Amino acid sequence: MHVVIMGCGRLGSTLAHKLDAQGHTVSVIDQNSDAFRRLGAEFGGTTITGVGFDRDVLREAGIERADAFAAVSSGDNSNIISARLARETYGVSRVVARIYDSRRALVYERLGIPTVATIRWAADRMIRHLVPEGTVEVFRDPTSSISIVEAVLHRDWVGSTVGKLEDASGARVAYLMRFGIGSLPTPSTVLQDGDQVFVLVTDDTVGSVLAIASSAVQGGI
Repeated sequence: MHVVIMGCGRLGSTLAHKLDAQGHTVSVIDQNSDAFRRLGAEFGGTTITGVGFDRDVLREAGIERADAFAAVSSGDNSNIISARLARETYGVSRVVARIYDSRRALVYERLGIPTVATIRWAADRMIRHLVPEGTVEVFRDPTSSISIVEAVLHRDWVGSTVGKLEDASGARVAYLMRFGIGSLPTPSTVLQDGDQVFVLVTDDTVGSVLAIASSAVQGGI
């Protein structure tokens, strides 16, 4: 893949290094040429000094052949403008923007541009550690129709199957974590003590699904 990254701060430089190490070609754009020092001599991609929503700069970065675009500068407006250019003008299929204002992030997600709202992301993950039983989304689709949440199971579900949980709750189990390793369960997968179960829900169903998961099994295993 060819990936264009706008912004060479801590996040942008980390992304660039990881993608470069995975064998992808990477172009990094930043207004400040000094920012490229974060990449170090081992970085094998290209750097372009300029504004990330300038079309000439984007073309120099290879936007016309890009498979993915990440807008991770320090400015919300710059990130969303460049992300929309990449998606709507150059037809890049994988586009993501970092947005500091979580209210804006929700709006842009409904426009079909996946966003990472920095404060919301950090707060959600802290809540997962502070209040494990809280309802915290780990994913929401760009149209804001479907999300993945952890369903904290009542102890009675241990020994039951994923299929029975799905039938009882009406939700699809997306994946589960067992001993720190993720897996894709089948309906016959037997739930074990300590499993973390993540389910696909809508805003209308999340309450009932989590209530069923956290309640005793009706009718036995």
